[in-house]
Amino acid sequence: MTSSGTSVNISVKRQSLRDQAGRALRAQVIAGAMRPDVYYAIGQIAERLQISVTPVREALLDMAADGLVEMVPNRGFRVRQLTERDLDEIVELRLLLEPPAVRRVTERRLVDDFGALRSMAASIESAAREGDWVVFLDTDRDMHMKLLGYLGNGRLTEVVGKLRDQTRLYGLDRVAGTHEFLASTHEHIALLDAVEAGDAREAENLTARHLSHARGIWAGDG
Repeated sequence: MTSSGTSVNISVKRQSLRDQAGRALRAQVIAGAMRPDVYYAIGQIAERLQISVTPVREALLDMAADGLVEMVPNRGFRVRQLTERDLDEIVELRLLLEPPAVRRVTERRLVDDFGALRSMAASIESAAREGDWVVFLDTDRDMHMKLLGYLGNGRLTEVVGKLRDQTRLYGLDRVAGTHEFLASTHEHIALLDAVEAGDAREAENLTARHLSHARGIWAGDG
């Protein structure tokens, strides 16, 4: 079966077509608009995004390398199916990496622009309320990556970024609009408050609690 599937209402501008296509496709995959049991034709996706096939194929190869999709010869691609064990392993890795990293950022007082981080946190909440998943996913990822980036460890941010994307494969569509989901977006404010106050233990604990949603809310467990 080949289908263009359910789509998020998006279009792609001419600048940075590969990156733009990647962001648009990631949003559809992570939000659950593209399903693991459907084969998608690259040409149909390119037509939907109103760009040529080449940048779409390049973006999909990037996503395949990150474990988000599988390229299928002569059929296009499909979304990778994430199992319960996959999610357990991803969340365990994130808990090992992210809370200690945020603690170090806080202890060392590395953040020099809380205004930008707080603006991102506000945009995340606004996008979640409005159901703008491209903005939500981009800004949520960017805020967390910016915070971790203050450690200056490029390998850390690269690994965490891939793990975050894979976690979200469990389906934004199942939790969008719920009280638990909207409450989880508000946790960003509390986290930034702790970091700015220099409360390293609280920042670490809040990061771990926020990650628990990957195994609870994000997995549909409540």
